Amino acid sequence: MSGAVLEGALAPAHLALFRELGDLKRIFSAGHRSSIATRLFVSAWAGLVQGMPPDRVMAHVVACGLAAARLGDLDRRTLRAAGLSESEIADILQRGFDEVAGGLDPGLAAHLRAALMDPGWPSVEPPAFVTALCNQPRAGVTCPGQPRLMLQPAENHAEHCILVAIYGVVAAPVFAADPVVVFLAGIGHHLHNAAMPDSGFTGEMLLGDRLDAIVGTFRSLALAQLPPALADTMRAALAPIAGDRTPEARAFHAADVLDRVLEIEQHLKVAGTTMTDVLDGYGLVHAGPVKAFHDRVLSGVGLGR
Repeated sequence: MSGAVLEGALAPAHLALFRELGDLKRIFSAGHRSSIATRLFVSAWAGLVQGMPPDRVMAHVVACGLAAARLGDLDRRTLRAAGLSESEIADILQRGFDEVAGGLDPGLAAHLRAALMDPGWPSVEPPAFVTALCNQPRAGVTCPGQPRLMLQPAENHAEHCILVAIYGVVAAPVFAADPVVVFLAGIGHHLHNAAMPDSGFTGEMLLGDRLDAIVGTFRSLALAQLPPALADTMRAALAPIAGDRTPEARAFHAADVLDRVLEIEQHLKVAGTTMTDVLDGYGLVHAGPVKAFHDRVLSGVGLGR
């Protein structure tokens, strides 16, 4: 499909899924110092630098992200440690995947679902830029001539990049794009921020006509840490995203803008949540044998309805 692809063809079901996937930036568990999103980013680069085919890396990482939207860190390693068989693990992971994958393109969904049981690849020391991106915070909201609006806790660049990559893969069929290329563009589009602290739109405008050269220098420093063939593959994936002429660029930019906006929406949603939302909408004090007692306790101290 060519330029006939309709802008804004993503459906409300995509938006709901992206909102849920965005919380992978905020899901942690004991034994891990970083979020699920950060660890998926590291895993993606670990696979690529070990020479795994990009299609395999894309499919396995995106599938694991989709399953984790509901299962969190009840991942393959944890389930195996609980003594479950491989068939039991597969059943649980696939059920988690199926709960969120209903709106995906059927062919893409089948490909990703099959990749859930890929054994993956060994953990290796990632290139230095990967670690730097995991530690490099995003700028928050900036606008030339205005003070920065800080959002805490700040997401890091690894979290943003992997979510753009996952959103982009989900969106790829809508734009008739190659999901592997979109995935690579997603995980690589902030390579320069490994060495370049993020000062947002304001900083970019203040750098003026030096911006492109500075970004190019820092991106080259990161690419130099990769095997030459992989560096060339990344350059090819990143080249089109300077514009929106190709299907892959459009899928990437749709994912990028949605993640930027949904990250802010999440902060606003939390700030605007009321006790009525929590108690009635989310059932914080849920049904059970002592619910009536819980309700009396809350009412007694003024927290009940």
